[in-house]
Amino acid sequence: MRITTGKWAAGWLIGLAAGAAHAQELGPFCADRPGLGTPSCTIDPGHVVIEGGAFDWTLEREAGTRTDTIDAGDILVRAGISTTLEAQIGWTAFGQVRVRDAAGGTTRTRGIGDIRLALRQNLTHPDGSGFSAAVMPFATLPVGGEAIGAGDWGAGVIVPLQYDLGNGLGIALTPQVEAAVDADRRGRHPAYGTVVGLSTALSDALGAALEFEATRDDDPTDPHDEARASLSFAFQTRDDLQFDAGAVAGLNSHSPDLELYIGIARRF
Repeated sequence: MRITTGKWAAGWLIGLAAGAAHAQELGPFCADRPGLGTPSCTIDPGHVVIEGGAFDWTLEREAGTRTDTIDAGDILVRAGISTTLEAQIGWTAFGQVRVRDAAGGTTRTRGIGDIRLALRQNLTHPDGSGFSAAVMPFATLPVGGEAIGAGDWGAGVIVPLQYDLGNGLGIALTPQVEAAVDADRRGRHPAYGTVVGLSTALSDALGAALEFEATRDDDPTDPHDEARASLSFAFQTRDDLQFDAGAVAGLNSHSPDLELYIGIARRF
């Protein structure tokens, strides 16, 4: 039932995009991947972008315990509804969490992820040129298992802001606030933060981004701050196809130590 719901929602988004008119020439390829931030650009109406995380590994070490989390099949479908509006649905097909304690004992849990729904309304320059801003409300539906699912619904809003500095350089700010699910998987609490990023074009096909993220999580059982730094690369082999890779490092004791990932994005 859960998987069927996700497929129905994805089909709904694709149907919306297919029914929209091709009113203008396609803008630059605008992918959410890679990196920590969120772009303000939107998909051209009548088109769909499918983005996939082929592999994502995260390492956390604390008090003699090591946790390895592996995600595969992290799918995001984005559909252009109008020149300034897109709809999104995301879902992770597989996740595994392996915990090894100080005594050497190991436990593993596996499962699927929650469904995430979002709308991105661009406010200025939907192609991402000049100064571009957007508002993006989102919600998560608790269809995932215990391994990588949150256990309850959550919701929030992201406000992507970016500015094209020219000569292939860009700066971005991504503030976010949400009602995040409690660690005990029941109820919600405030969580908020922002990502600051600097991007550059290394060539016509290759781009790179350096980002820093600071967040506050007011979970009732463990309120804490997290800080992370990210370096990512995107290689666009065609106007509608992109490959990416990235690494994220934790900057304080409450952040995951390391994350490595690769992925792909394709426009239809």
